[in-house]
Amino acid sequence: MTATDALHLERLTVGELAGVSLTLAPGEIHCLSGSSGSGKSRLLRAVADLEPHGGEVWLGDIDQASLPAHAWRAQVMLVPAESHWWADRVGEHMAKAAPADLEALGFTAEVLEWQVARLSSGEKQRLALLRAISRAPSALLLDEPTANLDEVTTRRVEAWLMARIRERGWPVIWVAHDPGQIQRVADRHWRIDGTKLVEVATWA
Repeated sequence: MTATDALHLERLTVGELAGVSLTLAPGEIHCLSGSSGSGKSRLLRAVADLEPHGGEVWLGDIDQASLPAHAWRAQVMLVPAESHWWADRVGEHMAKAAPADLEALGFTAEVLEWQVARLSSGEKQRLALLRAISRAPSALLLDEPTANLDEVTTRRVEAWLMARIRERGWPVIWVAHDPGQIQRVADRHWRIDGTKLVEVATWA
């Protein structure tokens, strides 16, 4: 598997959501919206093999069902809305943190020595994104990745994420509520409407 593989969902069913079939090309961002409780996070968790589901998910020619769950999740990486931290120091969570990425997200290298307990929710959110890309995935699943950020920082993170996504060719599902953000980042926009996924014009 490489970062130039498409991500393909075939007749995916999770919870009330049924028959989801779509293909994300390398470097393509598909935004996902819907009302609270509609199943957005469950869909991401199904694609990440964290939630029981029907149908199939493929990364390139690799079937999700053919890999152990931990191996699949290392490639199709979920960044949840609330990140989890298991060690005391920030740097213990990073496989590699490029100085340019730290700077783009508003940090210096000193952040790697910080205690996780001192981080704000917005700092945790930005560092969780950095942690994910430092592990060199092949696809990203982003659950409201800027929800805890102010407008200026949101735009900064959007620019950084989009540059990395295009550069590294990750297919991305990005859960978002803000119509302005969706218009800025989405190549395609989908909304959960009851039991179905419906495409929305990205300029609407």
